[in-house]
Amino acid sequence: MVECKNIDEVRANIDIIDREIVKLLSERSKYVRHAAKFKKNTDDVKSPKRVEEVIAKVRNLALEYGSNPEIVEQIYRTMIVCFIDYEMKEHHK
Repeated sequence: MVECKNIDEVRANIDIIDREIVKLLSERSKYVRHAAKFKKNTDDVKSPKRVEEVIAKVRNLALEYGSNPEIVEQIYRTMIVCFIDYEMKEHHK
C-alpha cells in the first residue's frame, strides 16, 4: 500500500485497484463460461459444495492478507450468485 498524502491520492489508488478488479472479473467470467461446457445439469452449475469450498478458501486468504473475512465472504457470495446466473444461461445454450 502506498502512503497517501490526501484524498485525491487515495482515490487515484482505488481507481487503479478497481481497474485490476474489473480485469480479473472479466477473466474469471471467461472461465465460468468455459466451465459451463463441462457441466451435465443445473445441479452441477449450482454446486453448493464447491461454493462453500471457495468461501472457505477466500476467508483464509482474507486473513492471510490482513483483510476482514466477513466482508470478503459477502463479496464472494454476491459474486458467485451472479456468476451462477451467468453460467446457467451459458449452460442452457
